[in-house]
Amino acid sequence: MVTIVFSHPWHGSFNKAILDTVTAKFDKNGTAYKVIDLAKDGFNPSFSEQDLALYKKGESTDPLVYKYQEIIRQSDEMIFIFPIWWSTMPANLKGFFDKTLLVNFSHNYQNTWTPLLKIGKTTVVTTSESPTDHFKMAIEECFIKQMLYAVGVNNATWLNCERTSSGGDEVRKAFLKRVEEQV
Repeated sequence: MVTIVFSHPWHGSFNKAILDTVTAKFDKNGTAYKVIDLAKDGFNPSFSEQDLALYKKGESTDPLVYKYQEIIRQSDEMIFIFPIWWSTMPANLKGFFDKTLLVNFSHNYQNTWTPLLKIGKTTVVTTSESPTDHFKMAIEECFIKQMLYAVGVNNATWLNCERTSSGGDEVRKAFLKRVEEQV
């Protein structure tokens, strides 16, 4: 199954058009998938004092954490769709990592760091106004190599639509076609 983690608060956004393109292709092909829509779910990305107290045990007070973990457990592929804001991911996606990818679920570090997830294919789809090269360190090095690969979310491909707002319909349509071909 494919898990799609969608991080954009506005369902009129180009990011939502990307999500719709992916799910339409999966529906057409009969591909099993689930969407984790962080904003629509009302996911709170902030740790509470109680969550932090449970962190070392790999536990949470947030029932969405356990729902998300179960979805990920059933997955062999993941897709992340989000805008690049302030040179990185939106806060709710960062909080998703902080709160959901807990010790003994996604990793452990008793003697050495050990990834526990076994996701064989990953696609990271982002949008930005600035050129893609501006975000190589943030996305390729930090997000993909140090966050995804560190927990066993492997074999990532990154697609970015630059000039999302200023590029016009031609840029956005071409990117949706590229996404459809890639996933």
